[in-house]
Amino acid sequence: MRVSTSWLFWALLSAGFAALTAVLAKLGVGAVNPDLATFIRTLVVVAMAGLIVAATGAWQVSAVSGRGWLFLVLSGLATGASWLCYFRALKLGEAARVAPIDKLSVVFVAVFAALFLGEKLSAVNWGGVALIALGALLVARQG
Repeated sequence: MRVSTSWLFWALLSAGFAALTAVLAKLGVGAVNPDLATFIRTLVVVAMAGLIVAATGAWQVSAVSGRGWLFLVLSGLATGASWLCYFRALKLGEAARVAPIDKLSVVFVAVFAALFLGEKLSAVNWGGVALIALGALLVARQG
């Protein structure tokens, strides 16, 4: 079986699974404390990722540099904070409104990537970023 090496293939799968995440999490968080719900979801993610790493033989922790460790740990802390906030928002709001605001992360990534990573976006790209922001706000708007 050949696994696709296309970033677009994996990005589309990510978007599909993220959509399922919102709907399934909204159904699951009902009468549950959102922090506990985040913890349960995190345990599942850790178990799944561990199985994949073990199955693919990618368990090569010594290959991770000190700098890599630093940024992966910081990324993990940011992920945890994001998930805790996301589940709290889902507990309090409608999934169809929470998810688009959460996806403003796309806008933030474009800005942060330009500022901190030196990535260049064209005027057309920035126009798309602006439309994503506007679309998220319109979908999340009440009434």
